[in-house]
Amino acid sequence: MTTTVDFWFDPTCPWCWITSRWIGEVQKVRDIQVRWRPFSLSVLNEGRDLDPGYRAMMDNAWGPARVVAAAAQLHGNDALKPLYDALGEQIHHQQNTAQGDKYLPAIEAALAEAKLPSELVNYATTDEYDEPLRASVAQALEKVGDDVGVPLIAIDGVAFFGPVLSPSPRGEEAGKVFDGAVALASYPGFFELKRTRTVGPIFHGEDGDAQ
Repeated sequence: MTTTVDFWFDPTCPWCWITSRWIGEVQKVRDIQVRWRPFSLSVLNEGRDLDPGYRAMMDNAWGPARVVAAAAQLHGNDALKPLYDALGEQIHHQQNTAQGDKYLPAIEAALAEAKLPSELVNYATTDEYDEPLRASVAQALEKVGDDVGVPLIAIDGVAFFGPVLSPSPRGEEAGKVFDGAVALASYPGFFELKRTRTVGPIFHGEDGDAQ
């Protein structure tokens, strides 16, 4: 039986990126259907009293989220995964993240890699598709509550924050972790499972090794 996974992502979040790589591994070893959905930490943190450094990050993070939302509206949801893959490579692996540019160089490179029109970069600095972006964020928060961020997934409609992983498991190990998540999601009384992180984001390189 196919398990449906909804995955809300902000392209600038390294933890979300690692979890998305895990889901990609799960697709190889389990029968799942993944529906990729835009999310924006910038929307989530609007009006909140933030540390100035984090506020600057949130101001910068509008660009990729807005371009993802525009791509979904203009080119359909099938465009989201290739664009997210390309943005993640640029932002998290290539470190194409100059502050103050709303990730415009990273977006331009990602659009080319995903074979999407270069003109989409213009939406990084406009609010034209903020309404559907906000709607996608609201849909996620309606399912899970507003005291979360990303990664944020729903398994057959049951949503929760996480899992937060570092590095992402591979192969059958990824499948075993997913089986555990499915089991937790199947219990109506499950709400939270957490421990303090002892490592930062660990990404896999092209050869599969953590780096």
